[in-house]
Amino acid sequence: MDVEFMQELGPGFNQASRRPPNEGPGESPEESNENKKKKTARVIVTDPSLDLESYIANYTGHTKVDRLLLIADRCPPLSIDAYKLALAELRTTLDFNRYAAVHSKLNTALVNAGQSPTPLDNNWVEKAKREYKDKTDRLERELKDYKVNLIKESIRMGHNDLGDHYYNGGDLSLALKSFMRTKDYCTFPKHVLDMNLNVAQVSLELGNFPHVTTYIIKAENALETSEDKIVTPGKLKCMGGLVNLESGKFKRAAKDFLEVSFALGSHFSKVISPNDIAIYGGLCALATFDRAELKSKVFDSADFRQFLELEPQIRELLQGFYHSKYSLCLNLLSKMKNDLYLDLWLHGHVDEIYRKIRKKALIQYFHPFLSVDLNKMAQAFGTPVSDLESELATLITGKEINARLDSHSKILRVRAADLRSTIFDKSLVMGTDYQTQVRHVLLRMKLVRADLIVKEQGHDRPDSRRYMTRGEAEVIGDPMAIDA
Repeated sequence: MDVEFMQELGPGFNQASRRPPNEGPGESPEESNENKKKKTARVIVTDPSLDLESYIANYTGHTKVDRLLLIADRCPPLSIDAYKLALAELRTTLDFNRYAAVHSKLNTALVNAGQSPTPLDNNWVEKAKREYKDKTDRLERELKDYKVNLIKESIRMGHNDLGDHYYNGGDLSLALKSFMRTKDYCTFPKHVLDMNLNVAQVSLELGNFPHVTTYIIKAENALETSEDKIVTPGKLKCMGGLVNLESGKFKRAAKDFLEVSFALGSHFSKVISPNDIAIYGGLCALATFDRAELKSKVFDSADFRQFLELEPQIRELLQGFYHSKYSLCLNLLSKMKNDLYLDLWLHGHVDEIYRKIRKKALIQYFHPFLSVDLNKMAQAFGTPVSDLESELATLITGKEINARLDSHSKILRVRAADLRSTIFDKSLVMGTDYQTQVRHVLLRMKLVRADLIVKEQGHDRPDSRRYMTRGEAEVIGDPMAIDA
């Protein structure tokens, strides 16, 4: 890969990566390290409730293989079946290198299970190698001819064909390079949109999230002239949601998934399924939205309600939380945990999302009361009183609950507010605001009396009154409070 291309990709590019890394887009080192600390440790699932074949039927392409390999790695009971399904999917591509690697892992799993290993299909591997090389040579020759003849549209299509070919062969870095080279040959807004979409998608697979964010923004700008107002915007929102989910920005992720139209359907199955949109959007919303936001943005959303029909457990989870059935809500979430640990994008965030939801439930349970009996509260949350006391103490220390914990009487009481200090603080704020408003009004009166008008630089006015530039007005006072 040439140096100029690597510089254009930016420092976040990870050429060897197929899986999402820990760091998200636009994070400071401190935020990135904090997200890494919150990542769920690698969990081995020995008792899955996942129906592998029906689950994986929702996906196509690379994400299907990626998801199967994650399941094979994290769930020994499903390992052999997952590897076999991954091999079957890889045979529909020209990715012979990955096929051989997955076959080796399958044989290891078979031996560990006391079964005989299977021989590698060398005929298919050699055929795929020849086909990949021949097609690469042909497409490169055609592209060279197009460049000689200076046919701009043909050059663009040639780079696109090469990008698709490299992508099918599993060479994501070369695919990204080809898609990016179409930029100089785009003649219509649709071409620009397609280029940005292709680059964003391949960058997502490579784990270069800053690059994904950049090209999502460019694609959204190109959408203004596009007739496609549903599918492409939905794809962009899904990719943005995955970037935010991976970097631990759950509220932003929820907003992205909630804006996806149900009409997207399975048009983006090579990245995400409609069921995933319901799961990711529902859990992120539950972890970060308050009750009013759940009502307005989740339950009142016609599109998202349709997504929730695909995942009744998520719908029941949201309704249970909204109606203060916290024990039901947390029990449902606990039952779902094993399957969530096997999800390509959620597996690293399961424990953090669960912690946020439980913390919200504790805060909302206490909110309407002046005091709460810890024994009854522990019963409502299905947890021992001693564990509940520790959780509440953490919330009080973090100033997330304004209360006092009476460990002897097992009572949680609201901390009495200092009304006198509160009133004084509000009075000072109101006085400062009033003083600012009066200053602005007096300044305007002086300008009107002097027959002065503030205008932007470079705007000519036909009348004879004297005009001040915005720079001159700033000497007198704050021009932003003056009507130009």
